[in-house]
Amino acid sequence: MKKSIGLVEFKSIAKGIEATDAMLKAAHVELILSTPICPGKYVTLISGDVGAVKNAVEVGKQTGSIFTIESYVIPNVSPTIFPALTATMDVNKITSLGIIETISAITSIVAGDVAVKSANVQLLEIRLARGLGGKGFVLISGEVAAVKQAIKACENKLEETGGIISAVAIASPSHELISKLL
Repeated sequence: MKKSIGLVEFKSIAKGIEATDAMLKAAHVELILSTPICPGKYVTLISGDVGAVKNAVEVGKQTGSIFTIESYVIPNVSPTIFPALTATMDVNKITSLGIIETISAITSIVAGDVAVKSANVQLLEIRLARGLGGKGFVLISGEVAAVKQAIKACENKLEETGGIISAVAIASPSHELISKLL
């Protein structure tokens, strides 16, 4: 069972690939994502037991050296994060839609985890930085009050880092919009 998630973002694609290889060799972790993102960055996402993930992230940071932008470990990550990263969540009825736009790929995953742990919301998707200028966004659904509560929790958690660019809650979103977003 995936208990934690680790993320490392690099400002060099070559160093990102090298560091990812070192991370996988250093600890028993599963590679979730390893890809270039805009603008010329590289992001690696791993999962596994907390200790293994922390060890692998540390090795990635050291290998990336001056090319490491940021890293983060989320222990006891919500299991809904994994299908949201691949946009494979089952979507039933969407009564309201929350959109949380973040400054980076890592911040998007943190925001998604905070959102589902702070309110009764469904995590629909975490879209990472591809074609987004390095940004990301999170889509959540639930009752309007719960979506607003989740957004507020994300804003509070990420306030001091400036990680959230914008966040909105839309009551009764258009079915046409939802069909194009998801």
